[in-house]
Amino acid sequence: MNGSGTAPTASTPAERPADRPTARAAARPAYRRLSVAERRAQLIATALRLFAHRAPQDVSLDDVAAAAGVSRPLVYRYFPGGKAQLYEAALRSAAAELELCFAEPHAGPVTGRLSAALDRYLAFVDEHATGFSALLRGGSVAETSRTGAIVDEVRRAAAEQILRHLTESDPGRRLRMMVRTWLAAVEAASLIWLDEDRRPRAPELRDWLVDQFVAALVATAAADEQTAGVLRAALALEPADGPAGLLARRLSALVPDAAAHLL
Repeated sequence: MNGSGTAPTASTPAERPADRPTARAAARPAYRRLSVAERRAQLIATALRLFAHRAPQDVSLDDVAAAAGVSRPLVYRYFPGGKAQLYEAALRSAAAELELCFAEPHAGPVTGRLSAALDRYLAFVDEHATGFSALLRGGSVAETSRTGAIVDEVRRAAAEQILRHLTESDPGRRLRMMVRTWLAAVEAASLIWLDEDRRPRAPELRDWLVDQFVAALVATAAADEQTAGVLRAALALEPADGPAGLLARRLSALVPDAAAHLL
């Protein structure tokens, strides 16, 4: 008999405290060895999360290793080029995601497609704020000619996506310049938006950028017949209560006397 009045039997041995699984041990997930591809993807994803909130020069390999729960030598095993190689790999991953922002089905009004693309783009900018700013402003110690080329590839890909939405198989110089100039304005507006604590709200910024696109298309069409044809085709798809129609009505209401004088 023990002090409690019961005694362990052979069929029901007494449980020692050391034998009882702790809550911490029970909650610990089973260890699974990652494949080479999985580990590499994990390290890239970890680096992207850190670069999203801190400038590249402020993130060390030790930071990435600690955030991923691995050792520094293991990071080097997958990225023997060190931080520069890891940054480039993370940037390529982000670039692939950013390119998808402008991949929109070719159906419905062009302004609706642009609105959907800009919603994804601004969500990306918001999520990767610090890294996005450091990347576009340049000057990062992790920046190389290759990282600059990656950014340029994203810009070209975005321009090509937009030009395809304008249904022109062989866009001329003026039309291409107009689209690339608008994309540069989108980049600049995104950086200013971050500096201004994300004001105005993302939907307002999106609508303003769509209006900027319509205005740039109209201005270019006035001096380029190819763009004029693209504009006519685009406007034929626009509903009266869509962005283009609303912009036209706001302009006519804003400057009716000036418009009548000019006409």
